[in-house]
Amino acid sequence: MTVSPPANATLVAPDTAPELAADMAFAPDERDAVYRAIFERRDMRHFCGGTVAPEVMRRLLTAAHHAPSVGFMQPWRFIRISSMAMRQQLHTLVEQERVITAQALGQREDEFMRLKVEGLLEAAEVWAVALAEGREKHIFGRRTLPHMDLASAACALQNLWLAARAEGLGMGWVSLFDPVAVAELLHMPAGAEPIALLCIGPVPAFYEEPMLQQARWAKRQPLASLVFENDWNQACDLFEPLAAPSNVNP
Repeated sequence: MTVSPPANATLVAPDTAPELAADMAFAPDERDAVYRAIFERRDMRHFCGGTVAPEVMRRLLTAAHHAPSVGFMQPWRFIRISSMAMRQQLHTLVEQERVITAQALGQREDEFMRLKVEGLLEAAEVWAVALAEGREKHIFGRRTLPHMDLASAACALQNLWLAARAEGLGMGWVSLFDPVAVAELLHMPAGAEPIALLCIGPVPAFYEEPMLQQARWAKRQPLASLVFENDWNQACDLFEPLAAPSNVNP
């Protein structure tokens, strides 16, 4: 299959130096705002009720819908949970899974149970996000990597998250649930798969650092330890070599 370029695209011969799009870079303050949203985004667990104006919610969803997707499949589907009774049922399902997860954590069970997940009851907006039914027909980019539908939907959620932070709203992604139970509760069609319950709304404050880092559950790993060059065993030249731990011989 041959994919034609857009009608307004200009093809460049291999031996011709292309014109650079440097003049299309964001102005410094605009660029800084993008990076600020990235670095200040937090997975929020503390909300203070309130409301989200409809036009703001539409902006957030539009940002999500403009995410990249493999084969332009756009697998995301959003369900607004405006019924408090439905929120209560979802909260019950989350609590059930939270207990099961805690029991599977062994020595960290009590520590895990102290982590707050009340956003489903407290946030101004609650949304369920699912992968659409009929995804198997989308083969472009998925024949050997079928989970690219999930990767595409995650891009949409990240867009929504960053847009929410830019609007001064918090967002939390809840994934502690049985997807079959949530799909049944929300009457999703066969083949649809819930991947997230989103809590969105005003928050008392944004965490200075990720909540799980504040709670000493985990910490951000050094970037240099996650980036390689040419193969998995070779450090990337972009970073200074990591210092060996003091208790390990070089």
